[in-house]
Amino acid sequence: MEPSPGTVDLASLAPPLRALFADQQAALETLQGEVVSLTDRNRNLEDRNRRLEHLVRELRRAMFGQKSEKLHPDQLLLAFEELEGALAEAEADAPASTTPTPRAKRPAAERNLGHLPAHLPRTYKVIEPESTLCPCGCGEMTKIGEDRTERLDVVPAQLQVIVTIRPKYACRQCEEGVTQAPAPAHLVEGGLPTEGMLAHVMVSKFADHLPLYRQAQIYARSGVDLHRSTLAFWVGKGSFELRPVYECLKAELKTSNHLGLDETTVRVLDPGRGKTKTGYMWTMARDERGWSGPDPPGCVYEYVPSRSGKHGEKLLEGFQGTVQVDGYPGHNRLRREDRPGGALTLAACWTHARRGLKEMFDSNGSPIAKAGLKRIAQLYKIEDKIRGEHPATRQFVRWSESAPLVNAFGVWLDEQRSRVSPRSRLGEKLTYIANQWDGLLVFLYDGRVEMDSNFVLNLIRPIKLTANNALFAVLDDG
Repeated sequence: MEPSPGTVDLASLAPPLRALFADQQAALETLQGEVVSLTDRNRNLEDRNRRLEHLVRELRRAMFGQKSEKLHPDQLLLAFEELEGALAEAEADAPASTTPTPRAKRPAAERNLGHLPAHLPRTYKVIEPESTLCPCGCGEMTKIGEDRTERLDVVPAQLQVIVTIRPKYACRQCEEGVTQAPAPAHLVEGGLPTEGMLAHVMVSKFADHLPLYRQAQIYARSGVDLHRSTLAFWVGKGSFELRPVYECLKAELKTSNHLGLDETTVRVLDPGRGKTKTGYMWTMARDERGWSGPDPPGCVYEYVPSRSGKHGEKLLEGFQGTVQVDGYPGHNRLRREDRPGGALTLAACWTHARRGLKEMFDSNGSPIAKAGLKRIAQLYKIEDKIRGEHPATRQFVRWSESAPLVNAFGVWLDEQRSRVSPRSRLGEKLTYIANQWDGLLVFLYDGRVEMDSNFVLNLIRPIKLTANNALFAVLDDG
């Protein structure tokens, strides 16, 4: 049969040419396979690149867009985690290169340098070479050193059963009865949990924001069925036993001269209606780190069914000093002379004053709001400079540097209010600042007072995270 035009009759070729042709054919097939592989890889990288670009746009919007004031920091953290994970996945999937692309070094505080904490237990694994005999035949080699690498490992939580045995003893010679050691006291008498188990469940719920139904699922994976109602009973029992500690902490906080007070909403199931109602979690906090005070930070939370200012007044019962608050009118009862213990000094929050201007600037680019934001930013630059300094130093710097700026801001505020309708959105924001003006000046007179109530707001965020994870509380008792 005659070969078709354009084809090669391998049989007619000399053996060397035939072998060369076969090698070229194999190489061509290999290259074609690599083209297909690279095409697929390129398509995957394009998809991943689009995803990363979307994440970057969302992060920019979150940090600099119109809703930057409202976005929860934990949402930003989740987005950053997803971005970091996607970058790591892309790097792992990238083909090996003999000349790696240099990456910008992250600051030392943001990257793990491989030095794991010394308090962690170490498990050593020594890998010896297959043979330590010298290739030249002169005998056994001598150890001259070693290389060590450390990797972080995790042992998942292990459940164990504590079996308490109390032997009984009796005399065989008489009938005087049986002796036995008394049963140890437990928080849950006759119940399953140890005190350590109770603590773990409560820390997981309140500190790690893990609802009880999720904890029940985790225990079920280990083969232990614990209904969430059982866990709820344990939490209630633990909370009851911790009540004296809570009261002591609350009393200790009230010995301070400066506290923060704020409240946030929580959803609670309304029995009999099948709906949720709004309750309030009040937070009273102390944080003296801004002026290197002697007392450690601390806070207490107290749930009440309403936002009435009487609840904040009751929480602060026995306290005398300055309270950092927002502009909620219910706080005004704290400055009444007939308040038990006398009137309190209310320090207003510059963050809340700034927030209204920020909303206006984000919504329509208001030049008045922009000017106000710049003035407030100057005050915060001064605060950054004196953070952690002695109260006397802070007060001196505030009087010499911040006070003139605050006075100028007050003059500017009056001028803008005379030009802007009080019924406009911007007018409302300016009126809010004017109504809080006396409280906004308090930080100038006391170096222990902060310029804002951010230290309290930061303590409220975990409450919102727990509430969002749990959707709602079943009872007013939590």
